[in-house]
Amino acid sequence: MKIIDAHIHLSHIASFKETAENRSHVDYSVDGLLREYAENGVVLGIGMGVTETAAGGFPDREAPTPMGLDMVESYPGQIVYCPGVNPFKLGNAGLDELERTLHRPEAVGIKIYLGYYPYYAYDDVYQPVYELAKQYKVPVVYHTGDTYSERGLLKYSHPLTVDEVAVAHRDVNFMIAHFGDPWVLDGAEIVYKNRNVFADLSGLMVGDAAECARLKDSPLFFAHLRHAVTYCDHYEKMLFGTDWPLAPVQPYLQFVQELIPEAYHEHVFYKTALQVFPKIAPLVE
Repeated sequence: MKIIDAHIHLSHIASFKETAENRSHVDYSVDGLLREYAENGVVLGIGMGVTETAAGGFPDREAPTPMGLDMVESYPGQIVYCPGVNPFKLGNAGLDELERTLHRPEAVGIKIYLGYYPYYAYDDVYQPVYELAKQYKVPVVYHTGDTYSERGLLKYSHPLTVDEVAVAHRDVNFMIAHFGDPWVLDGAEIVYKNRNVFADLSGLMVGDAAECARLKDSPLFFAHLRHAVTYCDHYEKMLFGTDWPLAPVQPYLQFVQELIPEAYHEHVFYKTALQVFPKIAPLVE
């Protein structure tokens, strides 16, 4: 079975480098990622564009829109990305550059960092972004749930804020990253209710293989998640993602394989990504 990793990072972000060195123990480099992909049958990774202008600065108000994968000099066939949006840099120049970027074959979606920036999903500042997504037929990916920075503001990252946007923009597909964790039951309701909303299962564990195994097998750590995916009852609307470098590929792959009924593995690990990100089809089919 082919596997698509719908959520990774390859940017010079200080917290990612620290996590790779001290917690997940992965080789945080393009070569390191591609090596893990080759070992685990992953044919494509979708990076989430983000940059910081000073070490430890993310969420960085000075980062230009669009944000990219600044560790990648030239895109190998196994890596594409969603250019990231800084709402403080969404004037005409930022929007024009975002539109130019969407012409690139490796730009397959748009990433909005709810919670890291103090704007709700339905804020007027993002409306031109949704129009671009509609025009270029690419999805919008939201960070939702817990933020990987204590400077984030959680009220902006709650998955319920996506509902209003999904209703107003039925011609755009949206993906809520991390299933809104810890508010996964609310995330499940948004996915269940809206035909144009999907969820990735990335970033639910941070650590190396031993730590992932400990969390995976804990009787209570994922009780809320198992409740939510069962309640949603739309496994075909969920996507595999690792949030690499937060965890190695292999233990995270095993975690999602055990979470999702086997009958839906082909959708979660491959087919649904093709539905949400139509630009990737020529790269993997």
